Amino acid sequence: MPANLEAKIQLVNDLAEKFSNAKSIVIVDYRGLNVEELNDLRKQTRESDVEYKVYKNTMVRRALDQAEIEGLTEFFVGPTAIAVSLVDEVAPAKILNDFSKEHKDLEIKAGYVDGNAVDVEEVKSLAALPAKEVLQAQVLGGFNAPIAGFAGVLSATMRGLAIALGQIAEQKEQEA
Repeated sequence: MPANLEAKIQLVNDLAEKFSNAKSIVIVDYRGLNVEELNDLRKQTRESDVEYKVYKNTMVRRALDQAEIEGLTEFFVGPTAIAVSLVDEVAPAKILNDFSKEHKDLEIKAGYVDGNAVDVEEVKSLAALPAKEVLQAQVLGGFNAPIAGFAGVLSATMRGLAIALGQIAEQKEQEA
């Protein structure tokens, strides 16, 4: 087997494994972006643990088939790049959506989240979600609210009892 063929097979296997383990994938058309803009985009993705890379479309299609991911192969036509995150479902969508607002040449084609292919609108909706840490804080705040309310009620009751006892004691002193 020629070395070049072995390298291609290895690339497809590596991509298939990466796709199988991915939290999310976003597919974009980067046509029209200059080198400086692409470098800026790569820097932003690296900072968020997102891999942004261009592969040959045929290699990606084979890797998608091998990983048994459906609904994305049709988007690998023309200049196509992918952003893959193994740790965060929202990061690739948020970075690429924000970048596409500033650079109209970057066009989001589709995405893959939680085992499902998603269209452009769903990728943009995902990008609009708050960061994972913010969502976790909101959930924990929701759990904390009833407890804080209960503590407030108990505190008010105790305060009211203390005031009433204080007034009774004051009244008894005046009578005596």
